[in-house]
Amino acid sequence: MLFFACLIVAAVFSARISSRLGVPVLLSFIGLGILVGSDVLNLFYFDDAVLTKRIADIILIFILFVGGFQTRKSSLRLVAGPSMLLATVGVALTAGLLGLLVHLVTGLSPVRSFMIASIISSTDAAAVMMVTRANPVRERVAATLEVESAANDPAAILLTIAFVELAAGKGGDPVRIALEMAWQFAGGVAFGFLASHASRFLFDRLDSDNRGYYYVLAIGMILLAYGAADLAGANGIIAVFFMGYLLGNAEFAGKQGVSNFLEGVSAFGNVALFLMLGLLASPRGFVHVWKEGLLLAALLVFGVRPLVAFLGTAGFRYGWRERLFIAWGGIKGAVPIVLATYPAAFGLDPEGTVFSLIFFAVLVSCLVQGTTLAPLARLLGLVVPARPRSPHSVELHSTRRSEIGLFEIHIEPGARATGRSIRDLGLPHDIVISSIVRDGRIILPKGGSVVETDDLLYALGPPSLVEATSAVLNAKDGPPDREA
Repeated sequence: MLFFACLIVAAVFSARISSRLGVPVLLSFIGLGILVGSDVLNLFYFDDAVLTKRIADIILIFILFVGGFQTRKSSLRLVAGPSMLLATVGVALTAGLLGLLVHLVTGLSPVRSFMIASIISSTDAAAVMMVTRANPVRERVAATLEVESAANDPAAILLTIAFVELAAGKGGDPVRIALEMAWQFAGGVAFGFLASHASRFLFDRLDSDNRGYYYVLAIGMILLAYGAADLAGANGIIAVFFMGYLLGNAEFAGKQGVSNFLEGVSAFGNVALFLMLGLLASPRGFVHVWKEGLLLAALLVFGVRPLVAFLGTAGFRYGWRERLFIAWGGIKGAVPIVLATYPAAFGLDPEGTVFSLIFFAVLVSCLVQGTTLAPLARLLGLVVPARPRSPHSVELHSTRRSEIGLFEIHIEPGARATGRSIRDLGLPHDIVISSIVRDGRIILPKGGSVVETDDLLYALGPPSLVEATSAVLNAKDGPPDREA
C-alpha cells in the first residue's frame, strides 16, 4: 500500500514536469512504471497480462465516458463530418492499409497483420488535448483532432476484438461477423441513448442533500449502461461513450459536481492505467522488437496516417497547413497498449512479442509526434493567443434541475466591453455577474467594477442567454447593446 501510494504521488508531480517540458503525460507515467518494474530497479514484479486486461477494461469504461461527456455539441457540430469520418472509416482504413503493409513487409499472416494494425489504429485524446490546450491552435483544427481522438477508440476496439477472435480460431462466416459488429455499434448507441435518458430522470428525482449520492448514482448508471449493452451482445464501450456525450450536453440536477467528480475518476484511472502498463512492460523485450517497432511506427506516422488524414479531410475546406497538422496529430496512447494485452489474454502472445511491439511503437509515436506537434503548429502559423486559465473553480451545485447555470465568459482582446463598468454593459436582466477572475485573483464585482481584457466573468443565468451575451460582450465594434 505504501509503495503504490508513493508511486501515485510521484506520478502526479511527474505530470507537471512533463507538461512544462512539452512531453506527453503518458510517457512520464509509463516511464515511472518501467523504472520501478522488474527490468530496472526491480521494486515490483508484475507480468499478468490477463489481469491487466480485466482492470484496464474497467478503467476504460470511465475514461471513455468522460471523453464523451467532455465532447461539446458545438465542437462536434463544427467538425462533425471530418472528425467522425476519421473516427470510424478512418480507423478502418488505417487498420486495412497498415495491416496490408505489415503483411507485405514482414511476411506475417494476413489475420495477424490486421490484428496488429487494428490494435494501433486509434489516437490518444489525452495526448492530443494536452498539446492543443497548452498551445492553442485554430478552433476548427483543434476540435477536429480532439473529437476524432475522443470518438475513435470504440471502432479500434471492435476491429481488434474481431481480428483477435479470428486469430484464435473463433471466427466464422464473414457476413455473420459483419452483422455482429453492426449490432455492437448500433446497439451500443441505443443503450447509450436509453441510459442517458434514464440517468437524467433519476438525477432530477434524487433530491438529496448529500451530493456524494449523485456521484455514486453516476458510477452506478455508467456501469449499468455498460453491463446492459454487454449482456445484449452490444458494445458496452460505445454505450458509455454515447451516454457520456448525451449527458454532457444535457442539463440535470448535480451536473457540475458530477462532472468534476468524474473528471477526477478519469484522471485517477489514467494514472493507474499508465503505471500498470509501465510495470507490465519489459524493456528487455524491446531489444527483440525495436527494429519491427520502428518500422511499424514509421509506416504509420509517415505513410498511413497522413494518407488517411488527407483523404478524411478532403472536401471539408481545410487548407494544406491544417491538413498537415491533423495528419501529424495522430498521436498513439493508452488504448493501443491496453488492446495489445488482448492477444495474450486469448493465448495468442505467450512471449509478449505483440505487446512489446505495440508498446515500443506507441512510445515512438509519443516521442516523435507528441514533442513536435506544438512546434509544428507554430511553424505552420496555426497558433492562436492562449486564453487565460483560472486557478479558481466556481460552481453552482443544485439538487434539482434549474433553468439557471453558472458559466464562464472570457473577455477577448479588442472586445467592446473592455474598459466599461458592469452597469454599463447592457446585460440582460436575467444575467448576473457573480465574480471576476483577473490575473489569478477573484474579484467581487460591483456595478462600478470596470471590465478588462482577459477577464473571466462568471455569470449566472439561463444557458441560452449566456452564449448570446458572451458574443455581444466580445463584439469588436460599437458599445454593448441591450437589445442585441
